[in-house]
Amino acid sequence: MKGYSLDPHPQANVAKRHFAVIYSPRKKRDRFPSTTVTIYESKEGAIAEQDHTKKLYAAEVIGPSKSSEGFKIFYLVEWLD
Repeated sequence: MKGYSLDPHPQANVAKRHFAVIYSPRKKRDRFPSTTVTIYESKEGAIAEQDHTKKLYAAEVIGPSKSSEGFKIFYLVEWLD
C-alpha cells in the first residue's frame, strides 16, 4: 500500500528559501507562478535588479512548489523594500 512519509529523503525535492525578483502588477498576492520569478544568489543581487517602474520587485520566496492545478509556484516570505 502506498502512503505518505514525513521522513525527509535525500533525493526529495523540497521547496527552499530564495532571494528573487518578481514581476507583479500589484504587491497584494502571496503566491506567484514560476514564470514571473527570477532567482538570485543574494539579497543584494535581487535588490540591485528590482525596477519598480517595470513592476519588478525584490522579495524572499519559498519554492518552487506544485500547485493543485499542476503549476510550479513560489510563496512570498517578504518583500525586500
